[in-house]
Amino acid sequence: MKNQMKVLFVGGELTPIAKVGGLADVIGALPKALKKLGVDVKIIIPKYGIIDEKKYPLKKIASDIKIPFYNQEELVNVYSCFLPDTQRQVEVYLIENLKYLSEGEIYFTIDASSSGALNECQRFVFFTKCVAEIFLNNKIDWQPDIFHCHDWHTGFLPLLIKIQSVNLQMKQKTLFTIHNFAYQGKYNPQEILKMLNLKEQDWPCLRERTKNQFKDLNAVQQAILNADLINTVSPTYAQEILTPEFGEKLENNLQKRKANLSGILNGIDVDFFNPATDLTLIKNYGLEMPKEKILENKKENKEYLQKNCNLKIDSNVPLIGLISRVAEQKGFDLIIKIFDKLMELDLQFVLLGTGDPKMEKTLAELSLKYPDKFSCNLKFNTKVAQQIYAGSDIFLMPSHFEPCGLGQMIAMRYGTTPIVRACGGLKDTVENYSLQTIHYKLGMGFVFEKYEANEMLNSIKEALEIYKDKKAWQEIIFHNMRQDFSWENSAKKYLELYKKLLK
Repeated sequence: MKNQMKVLFVGGELTPIAKVGGLADVIGALPKALKKLGVDVKIIIPKYGIIDEKKYPLKKIASDIKIPFYNQEELVNVYSCFLPDTQRQVEVYLIENLKYLSEGEIYFTIDASSSGALNECQRFVFFTKCVAEIFLNNKIDWQPDIFHCHDWHTGFLPLLIKIQSVNLQMKQKTLFTIHNFAYQGKYNPQEILKMLNLKEQDWPCLRERTKNQFKDLNAVQQAILNADLINTVSPTYAQEILTPEFGEKLENNLQKRKANLSGILNGIDVDFFNPATDLTLIKNYGLEMPKEKILENKKENKEYLQKNCNLKIDSNVPLIGLISRVAEQKGFDLIIKIFDKLMELDLQFVLLGTGDPKMEKTLAELSLKYPDKFSCNLKFNTKVAQQIYAGSDIFLMPSHFEPCGLGQMIAMRYGTTPIVRACGGLKDTVENYSLQTIHYKLGMGFVFEKYEANEMLNSIKEALEIYKDKKAWQEIIFHNMRQDFSWENSAKKYLELYKKLLK
């Protein structure tokens, strides 16, 4: 297609080829939706040693490219494959270098000597240097108009693009997407300068630092300062990170770039998260069925979940599900604080997740105290997770902060009513239910504002009261199942950002 917009996704993870967390899911899903909108989109990641080359056959497309790093030249090769399920439409580039990129896991284990931290720094700074050198010096036969950079792994790339674009009189643009603000990539500034063969005068932000501030160099901060546009993964979170409470000490930098900051809600894979076709469910159900059949099949999934979780099989008892990393950020301090009061209510509770060892220990002890009402599964299992989405009546997400959140969207697609705290993407996807007739633009659920245990408990009690009104509860179920949380909506908004960059 003539003048087709060309976008390169640059990231440290990619589903299903090299995945650790949710970042990989976004980089694996959004390009598919953009491709359908006519964008010529490709992805680039390191060629990690853990990549299964039998499952994902790779083709070498460039050899022995010289990359200046630490005042010497490193050689890299570039490989290519196609993102699965894209009919060979979305190409993936993988950069190979045995010294920095292609040994071992995606992330290093940081030992007591912190040698792991330095290696991880070297890996991703080298990766960004490779991307800049390869595409700004025409080392392969495809040049992006936009570098779409994701999270701290790519934080130095906007600066490198800016420096080299000026030198080479090129006009490539950069968009930096913040997925998880808690991880920022803080490194020794002198080490970074050595790696990139830069002097302090090449880096205005270093000249402005005092000696006390010169302790580390923050990759995310550098992206905020140097990217042409910045976005995060929900409109509300984009506003929250401008404040000291959520800004992770970078709110002043973000305030200065406020005009270039936006929030775009993530989508979910509606083909994978589809109760009508989900093979992990005991009975499938979907909006093409009569409402009575949907409710009947959802009830069977509930009873199956109760049985598997060693809870009393009773379809009338409200069942709360929670799938999460066990951490304070996810609201577990609130849950533990009012757990005894929660267990006084007529309900059952199923938890799936791992995380903080101290909190895990407390939760395990609570499950022994309330074996008939609380099923505590301190593990992660995709099959069990899907069954919780389908079998629960209520899905709890009491997060302290939540950049986007996917669980509430998946739950609603499965007809499970969310209880959430009003923050980040939770606020952007769930409206508080009211018995009064109003027009809901978002999903229906129960929303509490303050991050307080009793506020959460009151919201749960409110949901349990509405649960008794079967007509009202069914209205919530069917409304939420009709919501469109697909990546297509997100892709259209990213396309607008890309157009803004290229004006």
